[in-house]
Order: sequence, then C-alpha cells, then structure tokens
Amino acid sequence: MNRLAPPLSLLAFAVLLRGAAASDPVVHVLVQLPLLAVAGWWGARALELKTPAPLTALIVAISATAFWMLPRSIDAALETPWVDLAKFISIPALIGASLAAAWGQLHPILRGFVKAQSLSMLGVLGFLYTHAPVRICNSYLVSDQERLGLGFLYLCAALVVLWTLPVLTGRPLSLPVISISQKKSVRLV
Repeated sequence: MNRLAPPLSLLAFAVLLRGAAASDPVVHVLVQLPLLAVAGWWGARALELKTPAPLTALIVAISATAFWMLPRSIDAALETPWVDLAKFISIPALIGASLAAAWGQLHPILRGFVKAQSLSMLGVLGFLYTHAPVRICNSYLVSDQERLGLGFLYLCAALVVLWTLPVLTGRPLSLPVISISQKKSVRLV
C-alpha cells in the first residue's frame, strides 16, 4: 500500500482543486485533468499493470482523452455532479492506467505517432481557443478561453523540447525515483 501513497496523494490534490477548477479553465484543463491522468499512470506503474492488448488500451486512452477534450464535457463536469464524479474515475482509469499498461509494449513508431498527434492536437486547440470569436466553453469567459489557448500552446512547446532533447543528446530522459526499498530510474520517453 505504501507504493500507492504518491498516486493517491495526487488524486486527493486533484480533488482539492475542484473549487479553483470551477473558476479558472487553465487550472481545470491544464492542471487538474493532467494530475488525474498522472495519478492513474503512477498507480498502474506502482501496481505493475500490463495489458495483453496494448492497442486496445491505447484506443481506450485516446477515446477517453477525446471525450474530455470536448468543451461540452468540461462544461458538464462543472454543472453536473455525476459527470464530475465520472471525470475523477474515468481519467485515472481510462487514460492514465491504460497508457501506463500499454505504453511499454507499443512499437516505438506508434509511440512517436501518438506523441506527434498529441503535439498537433495541442497546437490546434491552442489556435482554436485563442482565435475563436465566440465562447467555446459556456462556463468560462472569452478572456479565460484565450488564456487556456495560450496554455495549450505553451504546453505544446514544452513537450516539443522535452521529447526532442533525448533525440539531440542521444540519451534517454530519465527521472530518478526514490523508493524505500530500492533506487530506480524511470524513463520518460
């Protein structure tokens, strides 16, 4: 149970952000939702989950991501308690855990394709949110929507740098993870 403490802490922190998420789309979409996905990914890694069907798990993760990228889904999570609850269950389970269970088994070309599609989608969303003449999310103001669009573009640029550095340096990017029983290094690419 000790190895599940960090992902459960992330999940609890994401729940605590509910009030801030209701008032700021940047906190909701670029902080709370990724925290939920990372909590699911970290929990699946801690439990060492593997899937016999990595492509199916990838399709589940992509489908759930597509659903939660819709402005209507974001609005519904703010307006309807059961949709908000579904967000806290589906993002860690269907996005984070599915990706963690499948990612290491996917072919490197497919992983690169998923990364490239993620970058292009962040760029498209950034452009859409900054240039839309009307409100896309009914729960937030147009100025909030523009800030979210800029956040998407900044995140896209940061991921380009993060995912390009290992290619330029020839070394995989790794993050040291300290556990009570042993020291490990987790590859981020």
